[in-house]
Amino acid sequence: MTKLGDYTPADRVRAAAIRETEPPAEIDPRVDALVADMIGRVADKWSMVILEVLEEHGELRFTRLGEKVAGISQKMLTQTLRRMERDGLIVRTVHPVIPPRVEYRLTDLGRSLGRAFCGVWIWAEDHLGTIEAARRDFDARQDGQASRSVA
Repeated sequence: MTKLGDYTPADRVRAAAIRETEPPAEIDPRVDALVADMIGRVADKWSMVILEVLEEHGELRFTRLGEKVAGISQKMLTQTLRRMERDGLIVRTVHPVIPPRVEYRLTDLGRSLGRAFCGVWIWAEDHLGTIEAARRDFDARQDGQASRSVA
């Protein structure tokens, strides 16, 4: 898996440029729907993990991919890979041998989605301390309110 420190200065520049980009005044509803769909896709539990595993290891057989994605069931791996294949993020290659050999690899589109979301990881790394402090402050206020309401 990619570690936060693995991002290059070019990744950080691209992420900063994206953060500073103003959204267009009018958004094509098809683009809006696609963005919502893709955010839902990468926000699921497994898609980004699979993208990262394939980015790190290249083409993998189904069984090996399942081993690299800790905790995923065979059924969930199959469902996630099919959705990703339908979206053009991965290519599934079936080799005509016995027993059948099926391999998966990222497409350029899949790689670009992974790069696009690296900005989220960079943002999280940059703001980790601030968010942790905000959460501690919030929790302390909540704890204080709870103890006052009990008294």
